[in-house]
Amino acid sequence: MINYKQLTKTMKSILKPFIVALVIASPMASFAQKAAFIDLDSLISLMPEMEAAKKSSADYYKQLEGTLSTMQKELNDKIAEYQTNEKNYTDLIKQTKQKELQDLDQRIKDFQMQAQSDFQKKNDDLTRPINDKAKKAIEKVAKAKGYKMVLDASTLLYKDAADDLFNLVKTELGLK
Repeated sequence: MINYKQLTKTMKSILKPFIVALVIASPMASFAQKAAFIDLDSLISLMPEMEAAKKSSADYYKQLEGTLSTMQKELNDKIAEYQTNEKNYTDLIKQTKQKELQDLDQRIKDFQMQAQSDFQKKNDDLTRPINDKAKKAIEKVAKAKGYKMVLDASTLLYKDAADDLFNLVKTELGLK
């Protein structure tokens, strides 16, 4: 007589690895056919808007750098003046001048920190619309070609050239 309970248990133990492999492989197979990649940095560097953003960023940097240089020159001049006249100063004047130098040095440090933050914000403000435009073009091409996912090529360890959307998106953006 056949022991159905034992047979079922045996079948489950035999089929379990196959079922697990099938469950795992099924989404992977569909993923492999639905994913593509693009080198986003290279694409963005080709966009004409990026040249204007780089120029604006460089101009802003020069402006910040000029202000910092002026402040640093003022500090250096005051240090030189202090060192030249230090022997003629009373203790009260020495303390006052030293405090003035410390305050100016701190203002320079504060300006440097704020300038760095402002420069980063300015760059973000300049590049955000460019990134958005590129991402919209990528989305449009990906949807038209039936891709469910597009990855940045800079983070891929292996890629099949057939799924590179770079030239298609470049064409979508009207870039040469």
